[in-house]
Amino acid sequence: MKAAFIRQTGPPESIIYGDLPTPQPVGSQVLVRVRAVAVNPVDTYIRSGLVKMPLPQPFIVGCDLAGVVEAVGPEAETYRPGDRVWGSNQGLLGRQGTFAEFAAVEERWLYPTPPGVPDEQAAGIALVGITAHLGLVRNAKLQPGETILVNGGSGGVGSTVVQMAKAIGARVIATAGSEAKGRAVKELGADQVINYQTENVEAVLSQHYPGGVNVWWETTREPNFDRAVGALAPRGRMVLMAGREARPPFPVGPFYVKGCSLHGFVMFLAHPDEQRTCAEAINQWLTEGKLKAKIDRVMALSET
Repeated sequence: MKAAFIRQTGPPESIIYGDLPTPQPVGSQVLVRVRAVAVNPVDTYIRSGLVKMPLPQPFIVGCDLAGVVEAVGPEAETYRPGDRVWGSNQGLLGRQGTFAEFAAVEERWLYPTPPGVPDEQAAGIALVGITAHLGLVRNAKLQPGETILVNGGSGGVGSTVVQMAKAIGARVIATAGSEAKGRAVKELGADQVINYQTENVEAVLSQHYPGGVNVWWETTREPNFDRAVGALAPRGRMVLMAGREARPPFPVGPFYVKGCSLHGFVMFLAHPDEQRTCAEAINQWLTEGKLKAKIDRVMALSET
C-alpha cells in the first residue's frame, strides 16, 4: 500500500511517500480502507520530535481518518466489511498512524459515519471535534443559556467550539485577528466577535458582559490569565488545551475568590468510552447540519 511515513523524526522533508506492507487486522482491530485523513498540529509535533512518544518503525504519520471497513480481526464485534467509519487517536502513544491507503485500528477508536456525511468532513472533524466536546461537556459542563468566550475562534478547535457551544444553547463570544476571520466565525454562529487587533478585548467584555462570562476557552499558547480571570463570572470555568512550554503569571487571589476552576486536558488521554460519548454527539450534530469541519484545502496523499 502507499503511505506517508518517517524513519526518524525531523523536518517535513523527513516524510517519505512510498510502499509499505498492508497491515492485517488482529484481535479486535478493524482494517479500514482510508478515504480521507486530516492534518492537526500534534501531527507536526510528533513528526518533528517536539513531542516525544514511542513510534513504531517505520512510523506512518497522522491521527484522524475516515473510510470503509475492509476486514475485521477475529475478536472485532462492532463493524463489518462495507461499514463506513471515522476515528482519531491514532499515531499516538505507540499506535501506528493513518496517512496510508489502509489502517488497522482498534475498533474502540472507530465510530460509524452518518449517511450523507462526506468522508472529508468526518475525518476533518475527528480530533478537533472530540477535543471540543471533551472540554465543553466533560470539563466545563457548559449549560444552555450560559455565556462562553472562545479566545481564538477561527482555528480548527476554536471554530469547532463555537459551533458546539451554539448547538448546546450557549451565547458565544469569539475573538479573531482580522475582519475576514471575524466574518467566518460569525457565519459559524458566534453571537459576537471581537477583533483583538482593533478592539480592546477587556473593554468590550466589561461593557457588554459586566457580570462576566461563564466559560473562557483558551486556544493560544501564551494565555493571559489576568485578562481571562478578570472576565470570568463567579464560579467561571477556564479551559486550556495548548501551551506546553508556557509559564505565564497567574492571579491566584482573584481566581480563588471568585471560586473559578481551571481545566487543562489533552484528548488522547481521554478514555475510549469518553471519546465515544463525544463521537455520538458529533454524529448527531453532523447529521443535523449544526457542525462542519473547517477544511483549509484538500490534497492527495502523495503531497503529504
